[in-house]
Amino acid sequence: MTAVLERDGITGPHYTTEPYEVAWAREARWFLRVLDLPAGVRQFDCTVQVSPDGLYWCDLDKPAATVDATGVFTWVTREFGGWLRLCVTVHGDAADTQVPTLIYLALKA
Repeated sequence: MTAVLERDGITGPHYTTEPYEVAWAREARWFLRVLDLPAGVRQFDCTVQVSPDGLYWCDLDKPAATVDATGVFTWVTREFGGWLRLCVTVHGDAADTQVPTLIYLALKA
């Protein structure tokens, strides 16, 4: 099953996707499709966050990905709790600019 968590873009300097309930899944694969990296945006760091209830969150690991170009980026997340979301920190002089990005979460039982 694949869920589209973001289709309008991320707005920094700090952005989080809506939480997604994933207790039934064993593996989650994240896909980011970065359509444009606006002037003044140097890069952004993506950190997977987990939650037992969808209300209180903690980082799963260090940033899973650092994105500094357009294209498609992906990574796998395993051994998570009942809920996942992605936290993004945008870096650069224009960190509050919207970055056109699509975020997908593909789940496998």
